Amino acid sequence: MICIGFEGTAHTMGVGIVKDKEFLADVKKIYSPADGGIHPRDAAQYLAQNVKPALDEALEKSKIDIKKVDLIAFSQGPGMGPCLRTAATAARTLALYHKIPIIGVNHCIAHIEIARQLSGFKNPLVLYVSGGNTQILKLKEGRYRIFGETLDIGIGNMLDKFGRDTGMKHPAGPKIEEFARKGKKYIELPYVVKGTDLSFSGPLTNAVNKFREGETLEDVCYSLQETTFAMLTEVTERALAHLKAKEVLLTGGVGNNKRLQEMLKDMCDEHGAKFDVPKGYCGDNGVMIAVLGLLMHKAGIKQKLEETAVKQKFRTDDVEVVW
Repeated sequence: MICIGFEGTAHTMGVGIVKDKEFLADVKKIYSPADGGIHPRDAAQYLAQNVKPALDEALEKSKIDIKKVDLIAFSQGPGMGPCLRTAATAARTLALYHKIPIIGVNHCIAHIEIARQLSGFKNPLVLYVSGGNTQILKLKEGRYRIFGETLDIGIGNMLDKFGRDTGMKHPAGPKIEEFARKGKKYIELPYVVKGTDLSFSGPLTNAVNKFREGETLEDVCYSLQETTFAMLTEVTERALAHLKAKEVLLTGGVGNNKRLQEMLKDMCDEHGAKFDVPKGYCGDNGVMIAVLGLLMHKAGIKQKLEETAVKQKFRTDDVEVVW
């Protein structure tokens, strides 16, 4: 089966084409604001302008005729409303015009399923870290159960907010990682873990204040990463010990960070657990949407057009996993 996946939850217009388990095309058009953070209206306009070029490029790369496509999948939520509606409208238009079945998927579970497919893991403990999401999950009794999550903002949003307050352009995560490598002094910041839940607003505010008080950007970036990544590693370790998990997956955009990967791998090694990260597919992309769409379709899940309305606050644990 061939599926086209449309990703459009925030800054990325992603179009992926997947044939069974073969990735034929992965095209991304990424919105980057001139200053400040992502404005939903501007991001949605960018997505609308780039959806056709992205689709044309994906079809050309995959050498697939649109008439050969069996399924259209799109990110139904969670995400920014205007962006979600833009991607959904494009997917519906294509599906209606070419009479192709359509299915909306949960963006968070798409991150998990592409990571699970690439790793070969059967039922891993998952640390999902992105702009708007930070969750520790494991599949149990037909749902991805959340064993811990952020109580305020996602780790990615926290890093981007810190970047904006210290003069960095969006996205700030890669720049913070670069500065952190040059840091030499650890500055104590609030370490906020509550059971298996976390809070990032305290470390963020304190890190910005430390920078404004004269600490070097390198040292503050280093300290912010070490503190918040240690928090993430601790809650993942607590869930791993409680659930007796033998596999750990790191996914989501912040999963690209090498220091976070290193800390989690060291923790997994101490527990004799396997660790993996979907290299090249941590960030938002259309391939992961197509992967999940195919899994759902093959499991017999069908959607009528009226069931494809976007769900801006689509919880990961709302989805019944039958595949």
